[in-house]
Amino acid sequence: MRIRQYLKPRTVSREVESIVDRLPMGNIGSLGYDPWGLNPDTAKITFMAVRWLYENYFRVQAHGLENVAASGRLLIVGNHSGQLPMDGVLVSFAVANKGEGARLPRSMIERWFPSVPFLGNWMNSVGGVIGDPKNCAKMLEREEAIAVFPEGVRGSGKPYRLRYQLQRFGHGFMHLAMEHDTPIVPVGVVGCEETMPSLVNIRPLAKMLGMPYFPLSPLVPLPARVILNFGKPMHFPNDATSERDVEWRVEEVKDAIRDLIDTGIAQRKSIF
Repeated sequence: MRIRQYLKPRTVSREVESIVDRLPMGNIGSLGYDPWGLNPDTAKITFMAVRWLYENYFRVQAHGLENVAASGRLLIVGNHSGQLPMDGVLVSFAVANKGEGARLPRSMIERWFPSVPFLGNWMNSVGGVIGDPKNCAKMLEREEAIAVFPEGVRGSGKPYRLRYQLQRFGHGFMHLAMEHDTPIVPVGVVGCEETMPSLVNIRPLAKMLGMPYFPLSPLVPLPARVILNFGKPMHFPNDATSERDVEWRVEEVKDAIRDLIDTGIAQRKSIF
């Protein structure tokens, strides 16, 4: 708290303070947090840093933001890559910074992140939530927008030779979308594959450290250009009679994301 009190007046501009104050954040308690740990002051400090990365380091281009509704429950589903959850950060920032109709998507994060000192608390305080179906269901009932990356560590930890090849999707997001009558907005992320390309996963070291993977990759993200393409909302009724039916619907979302990835690759003039 002392660090936050010191940093906020020294780093947060009036413009950013105004932008974040306009974002709907639900029930912030008397101690300054919502039930999942979101803290507006930490969000403002982080917004300043991410804004610089978004505009100057990764030079992000975002297309189709009009497909993200200004209110109501929503799942934003994208491809995952880059070792670190930078794609989730950039997707959430794009939606929070879009001007009219801006909102702060809550990102579902891997269970092992909260075990990392400082990182877990920070991710919670800027909107991250452990990727548990119960958490997600409660947030959808609160009409939140949630960013989900169904590949999980299969996507973020894959080697560079598999770049832009979608890995297996979990089915949980589709069950939630059907059960809670929630539209899905697919998003294709291009560029994060090149921010931290992994040559190999050092599995013995990952096991020793209790991590899902330990990549041989750059120590800091590289300044690759990132392109985000948000697709049209997809609606799925809650009438699936088997898990096979659910799998077909998941494949529909994957196909939409593939098309958006291909669009982004075609739009990109250079990697860096």
